[in-house]
Amino acid sequence: MNITIENIILIGSVLLLISILAGKTTYRFGIPTLLLFLTIGMLAGSDGIGGIYFDNPKIAQFVGVVSLNFILFSGGLDTNWQSVKPVLKEGIALSTLGVLLTAVGLGYFVYLITDFTLYESLLLGAIVSSTDAAAVFSILRGKNLALKKNLRPTLELESGSNDPMAYVLTIAFLTLVQYPEKNIVSVLPMFLLQMVLGGAAGFLFGKLSKIIINKIRLDFEGLYPVLTIALMFITFSATDFIGGNGFLAIYICSVYLGNQNIIHKKTIMRMFDGLAWLMQIVLFLTLGLLVFPTEIVPFIGIGIMISLFLIFVARPLAVLISLLPFRMKMRRRFYISWVGLRGAVPIVFATYPLLAGIDKANVIFNIVFFVSITSVLIQGSTLSIVAKWLHVGLPERVKPLSATDELLSEHPKAIMKEIKITKTCPSNGVKIVDLGFPKNAIIAMIERNGNYITPNGLTEIAANDKLVVLTDKPEILDKVYESLSLKKKEEETGD
Repeated sequence: MNITIENIILIGSVLLLISILAGKTTYRFGIPTLLLFLTIGMLAGSDGIGGIYFDNPKIAQFVGVVSLNFILFSGGLDTNWQSVKPVLKEGIALSTLGVLLTAVGLGYFVYLITDFTLYESLLLGAIVSSTDAAAVFSILRGKNLALKKNLRPTLELESGSNDPMAYVLTIAFLTLVQYPEKNIVSVLPMFLLQMVLGGAAGFLFGKLSKIIINKIRLDFEGLYPVLTIALMFITFSATDFIGGNGFLAIYICSVYLGNQNIIHKKTIMRMFDGLAWLMQIVLFLTLGLLVFPTEIVPFIGIGIMISLFLIFVARPLAVLISLLPFRMKMRRRFYISWVGLRGAVPIVFATYPLLAGIDKANVIFNIVFFVSITSVLIQGSTLSIVAKWLHVGLPERVKPLSATDELLSEHPKAIMKEIKITKTCPSNGVKIVDLGFPKNAIIAMIERNGNYITPNGLTEIAANDKLVVLTDKPEILDKVYESLSLKKKEEETGD
């Protein structure tokens, strides 16, 4: 069955509906939903019962890049800087040195057991060297898995920030495969330029995006998520245009925005959460359609060997070496190594050799696809079990509810405080977005002249307003008073 203009919407919507409904059922049995989406795509393909013929790596790569933009941006928006800051060094070590060691270790193993050249082996290792943000975000957050200490922010920081390193390594080793007369030293300038420009551009575009979102006056609230999408794509494409790493830029940009006071932040975050799920489903369905299962069968043996070496040797060694300078219990290091999920990202990166037309491109693609399926199936379905074995999970009754989850939910379990704004308060006439309000507190409602209004970032504070403030900790209230330039005693006396 060929995809035509007449049936593409029907086919896409039916596959999307099947994926959502089937995902709801299989989740109860511990099967990762992303694996299900991939399987549905394979079944709908030319080798499956759907008979849809799709063999266009260029379109698949385009879908992959666009999807990763949304997935990384959504993950960055939901990253709490206060949670990430204590584990920033560990996360950076895992997302740089850890990725490099995984690529080199696995690449050398592939070189020993196959007829690949050294550069071809390292290329395969680079493609599967990073943990998959879509898989980690969806599984950890979907299962609401509570972990001790700072394990969860470490894992989410690593998965959100290590794709740029894997991308640069993939492009570098692909260049060496195409031009074997070059050496590794010759690609180092490109590597450094990508990372430095990507990081700097991400931070600058984050600051610029905040100014644009807060200063522009749009007539409809629904346009603010659209504006943010435009800024996201500009960040990625402009960074790529100047030679930087676009994936790194959008992640840093989104982390910055997610921890700033921006107008309609709640609406923007909810919209991106839904879009991220849509992009994950579309991405896995597309990659499922791209693969021909019959072509994978001859590589099952070598695929199993590579998968097992990656899961039980290359990834654990890379994690242990990367975390040597840090104090951390061994069982936590082992758990970090187990959450080395491979998913859609390696498959997207595997389309680059296909488009480059190198000799082993099809072999690499099929092996990478098999490794990704194996990783999601084995590791993704056992995260909760392994957490219990290693004693790094929290009991159900003491699972912490994050401030973000509390404040953004429809029925927040939070501390409520009514604060009256005095006539002499310096906050009179100041927009909420300019107050510098604490991250763990929100103004849910304002009582003004006997009426209740729902504020947004552009709402100006007025004298005699009663602010209904929600927060998750009593001590945050002191910061609330400070941001309002209001003394607690003054507010209580109404002077």
